[in-house]
Amino acid sequence: MEGQSRTARRLLHLYAGLALYGASAALQVRAALGLDPWDVLHQGISRHTGVSIGLVSVGVGALVLLLWWPLRQRPGLGTVSNVFVVGLSMDATLALLPQPDGLGVRIPLLVAGVLLNAVATGLYITARYGPGPRDGLMTGLHRRTGRSIRLVRTAIEVTVLAVGFALGGGVGVGTVVYAVSIGPLAQFFLRLFELPRSGPQDDSVVVARGGQSVADTAEGRAILPE
Repeated sequence: MEGQSRTARRLLHLYAGLALYGASAALQVRAALGLDPWDVLHQGISRHTGVSIGLVSVGVGALVLLLWWPLRQRPGLGTVSNVFVVGLSMDATLALLPQPDGLGVRIPLLVAGVLLNAVATGLYITARYGPGPRDGLMTGLHRRTGRSIRLVRTAIEVTVLAVGFALGGGVGVGTVVYAVSIGPLAQFFLRLFELPRSGPQDDSVVVARGGQSVADTAEGRAILPE
C-alpha cells in the first residue's frame, strides 16, 4: 500500500506539474511582455503557420525528442507526457483567458506566470519520471561534447531565442525576468516538493551542485541554473 501511495503521489506531481507548466506559459503569452526562449520560438512558428502555439510546442517537443536517438538518451514517462500535456494545457488556458489591456493587469499576469512556472517545475521534476525533451537534449549534448551544462544550455537557448525573435516571437522584459528569476524560484520549489526516497533502489535525487539545480533520475536528468 505504501508503494502504491508513493506512486500515486509521483504521478500527481508529474501531471499536475505539466498541466500547470502549460498554464503558466499561457499566462506569460497573455501578459505580452516577453516569453522564455523556447516559447519565443513556439510563438514565432505559430505566427507563420497559423497553428496554435500549444500545438507548435507539441510538435517542437516531438522533433527535439527525435534528437535523443543519436545522443543515446532514454525517455521516461515524464518525457513523453511533457511533449503532449504542456502544449495542450497551454492551448486550453489560452482559450479560457482573454487578452487583457493595460499594464496594471499584464504585469501581475507575468509575475503569476513565472511563479507558477517555478511551482510546476518543482512538481514535475520531483516526480522523477524523466526530464522534458528540451532538458534531455541539453544533458545529452553535455555528455557527448564534454562541454559544461552552462555553456550547452546557453548555446541552445540563445539559438532558440534568436530564431524565435527572427520569426516574430515575443521578446521583452518578461524574457529577462524569466531568465533571472526562474532558477532561484525553481530551486526553492524543488526542495519544497521533494518526495522522500523509498530506499536504495530509488537512485533519484534533487540536489544543488556547482551553481545549478540538478534533478537526477533513472531515466535522465533536468538541470536548471540557480
